[in-house]
Amino acid sequence: MYMKITAIVLVALLLNITAPSRAFAATSAEQEARFAEKVKTQIAKLGTGPQARVEVKLRDKTKLKGHISEVGDEFFAVVDEKTGSATTLAYSQVKQVKGNNLSTGAAIAIGIGIGIGIVFLLAFIGTKVAE
Repeated sequence: MYMKITAIVLVALLLNITAPSRAFAATSAEQEARFAEKVKTQIAKLGTGPQARVEVKLRDKTKLKGHISEVGDEFFAVVDEKTGSATTLAYSQVKQVKGNNLSTGAAIAIGIGIGIGIVFLLAFIGTKVAE
């Protein structure tokens, strides 16, 4: 009896392992579309203008360095920092994006943090001098 149950369980496990599961496997086109959306979101967060510095690696191994001058639904433009020439790129061409642009909120938070640090430092020095 136990042999039959064991055999049935083993057969079921083998079928489960060997049968490809389409529900969990995403096609490469779906993966590329998701990655392009991630890139689009990253670029949108950086914004445009000289403060929106970016390094972009493309799928063809090309590297671009500069700032984002324009953002569209299907593309964005990077102005080279040395030559000043703009290159329009589709989000699907991008392999990796590195960028920095402090938002106004982040800059204010940094300023407040520095201010609080100075106040604590002055208070600490004041207590040491009073002793």
